Amino acid sequence: MPDLLDQNEVDALLNAVGDHSMPASDIESSEHVFTHHDRRQDEPIEVRPYDFKRPERVSKDQMRAMETLHESFSRNFAASLSGFLRTIVEIKVAHIEQLTYAEFVQGLPNPTCFNLLSCPPLEGQMCLEISPLIIYPIVDRLLGGSNADLFIPQRPLTMIEQRLVSKITDRAMTALTESWQQVAPVEFDCTDTESNPQFAQIVPPNEVVVVIGFELKMGGRAGTMSLCIPFNVIEPVMEKLVSQSWQAYRRSRHSQDLRHHLADKLDRASVLTSAVLAETTITVDDLQHMARGDLIVTDKPAHEPAVLAVEGRKKFLAQLGQHKGKRALHILRTVEKHDRV
Repeated sequence: MPDLLDQNEVDALLNAVGDHSMPASDIESSEHVFTHHDRRQDEPIEVRPYDFKRPERVSKDQMRAMETLHESFSRNFAASLSGFLRTIVEIKVAHIEQLTYAEFVQGLPNPTCFNLLSCPPLEGQMCLEISPLIIYPIVDRLLGGSNADLFIPQRPLTMIEQRLVSKITDRAMTALTESWQQVAPVEFDCTDTESNPQFAQIVPPNEVVVVIGFELKMGGRAGTMSLCIPFNVIEPVMEKLVSQSWQAYRRSRHSQDLRHHLADKLDRASVLTSAVLAETTITVDDLQHMARGDLIVTDKPAHEPAVLAVEGRKKFLAQLGQHKGKRALHILRTVEKHDRV
């Protein structure tokens, strides 16, 4: 409970404010009015500036947790874009800060690519802004251009360009959803796109928002992307964003989730298999004079099993045969270290 001022301390405070000619010694002696009674005389007074227009409602630990969370998003989104655009795309977190929504909107260009995001079960909307400096080179890349002499137009996106950009935002929603699963089961979806940020008032102008700024690089082009998260949207899950508990939660689940994810992808991966009947060496001269009907003699007996190689690596011993009129291999066992194959 904070210390309460008694009547004598209140009178001393009013006298100190009203008497401008009060000596410095008297002012120093009345410092205890502003501090706790148990403060030592030799301890300095801690004064912190506070801006009522920009109150900090998110703690530093929660801000660090938000930064770590969206660093994971930037890596996943960059990998997805690189595969989709067939070129290397680099994305990294540039800054994270607390602003009012009015300050955030005033710092955006007009026109721009301003996307409104729904995030059930959380109530409210977030927004994802992508700079025209990078969105037009991405559109040009999708249409087969080289971005060599690309001119960045100062106009809103056309209907065709918006359709192409939606393929980018869909991948961003997937990456955001995967990253936020470590905190809460949030499903992100892009509900609308605006060119003028002033037309999208998702929260009151003085509402506190967390803005995560990203840097995007593709070839010789670079631009920015900003994710605006209103505080009232993420307030129900703020307790889960405490740095220590969230990091421990992430470490406990990250390995299992990654293992299942990799196993699922590997199960569907195609590999090249080949059966090696025998191996030997010949001279280049014999190879040049080889003709139809010649025999290549090996040291391997004909009754020994063939070696089944997967992507060039010997993995199994198999018996050659037929199955439903087709050549087939019957797996006998795996190749051991002591096998001379």
